[in-house]
Amino acid sequence: MKSITLISDTHSHLDDDILQHCTEADEVWHAGDLGDVSLIKTLQDANPIVRGVYGNIDDRSVRNLWPLNLEFECEGINVFMTHIGGYPGRYTGRVSKILNEKLPNLYICGHSHICKVVPDNKLQILHMNPGACGHTGFHAIRTFLRFDCSEGKISNLRVIELPRKL
Repeated sequence: MKSITLISDTHSHLDDDILQHCTEADEVWHAGDLGDVSLIKTLQDANPIVRGVYGNIDDRSVRNLWPLNLEFECEGINVFMTHIGGYPGRYTGRVSKILNEKLPNLYICGHSHICKVVPDNKLQILHMNPGACGHTGFHAIRTFLRFDCSEGKISNLRVIELPRKL
């Protein structure tokens, strides 16, 4: 079993409330819009296993380290992660093609700043968007997800909510 902290849209902000959850997890996954490239080292200092994709606000320094799309396996779960891709019934054309070809078990994106976990019953894929844990954007509260992966199943899924400091 592996415990996962899934974050997105940090927009150059990480604080101790977020990092504590990163330290407690087995892995940290970042679904894009990191912001400052130095946050990669900050995340790696909190947890040695960090996976991430770049987002639309990320500059060349992040894009040189993190890909647009990331495919990997975690405890029997095939994962596809990208920053912008939509959600079930409203995928972008690019992501729809990938999901239909690859059929991952778990599809993760960020970008919307809206925390959402929705099954795609047609493709038999679980979609997760952790929302945004940075301070930039329209969101009223900062959110991210914690869950466990074991034997091809996701369990103990929970939303972490933090106040937005204006």
